[in-house]
Amino acid sequence: MTTLQERPHTALLVIDVQRGVVASAHERDAVVANIAALVDKARAQDVPVVWVQHSDEGLAKGSEGWEYVPELPRRESEPLVHKNYGDSFEGTDLEEVLAAAGVGRLVVAGAETDACIRSTIHGAFVRGYDVTLVADAHTTNDNSKWGAPPPEQVIAHTNLYWQYHSAPGRTAAVTEAKGVTFAD
Repeated sequence: MTTLQERPHTALLVIDVQRGVVASAHERDAVVANIAALVDKARAQDVPVVWVQHSDEGLAKGSEGWEYVPELPRRESEPLVHKNYGDSFEGTDLEEVLAAAGVGRLVVAGAETDACIRSTIHGAFVRGYDVTLVADAHTTNDNSKWGAPPPEQVIAHTNLYWQYHSAPGRTAAVTEAKGVTFAD
């Protein structure tokens, strides 16, 4: 149960599924399809879908690589949060967007597992949110040439440790896309 008072609702947080971010990502098509199914499920249940879009010197705002993948069209009514740091809360209006919707629980999907996904799930948790990571709806690129494990191991490890993450008054969970529930 979230520690955020008067915030009983759930939102789907879709992070950085941008052309330049996921072009070569591990199991890109399967992950994007799982995210699309989550978006459809959330919309069908009137659950807020919040989109996060990264930019920095390597991913210029307005560039083709900065754009979301075409398989995931955002509705004009759905919030779009622009960010410049790994944690989607840092230097953004994400907290205000979620507070306005009464959201205290996040279902998280997107990219990249070992960067923005990890930073955001931890950032949300320390801010009092319950956080469910969707096991088969996040991905990363192969960063093994810099000493990282292969992408499938990065994803598996993140799923493993997040299911055991704990703190007073909050829950962390991992579930596959087909098992996601948005019930408040």
